[in-house]
Amino acid sequence: MGPYNHIQFRTPQTVAYGLNDSPTALAAWILEKFRGWADCGGNLEKRFTWDELLANITLYWMTETIHSSCRLYFEMKTAPLHLALGERIEVPCGIAHLPKEAPFPPRTWIERGYNVQHWTEIASGGHFAAMEEPEALAADIRAFFRRFR
Repeated sequence: MGPYNHIQFRTPQTVAYGLNDSPTALAAWILEKFRGWADCGGNLEKRFTWDELLANITLYWMTETIHSSCRLYFEMKTAPLHLALGERIEVPCGIAHLPKEAPFPPRTWIERGYNVQHWTEIASGGHFAAMEEPEALAADIRAFFRRFR
């Protein structure tokens, strides 16, 4: 993820304008991310249908939201979350960790800064949890929030 992060940390609009101008470039960019970040071993059809992939691309294309997607990285660099020594976010937090989601900090690091009340290791999946493991993710979200009824 180095070059991907680098360009979006520094000049996100540069890549965003090109992607927003060309549906072919947008499709290539998004499909490359799905191929590399999903738990599919490089075979998109192992995990997704073409209708799902094209719906995702079309959503970005029709709403022209690749800009905000790219800019998120710049904003995180500009105003990162920094917790002081011993400071924590005390709102109850739930984590669903998928094995191919990378980079992913160790649980001990996350627990230093967040009030982790629920942690689930989902058996498979990557960056696109809601598309890769929708049933497991939905069950996990329900399990986390059940205690707050």
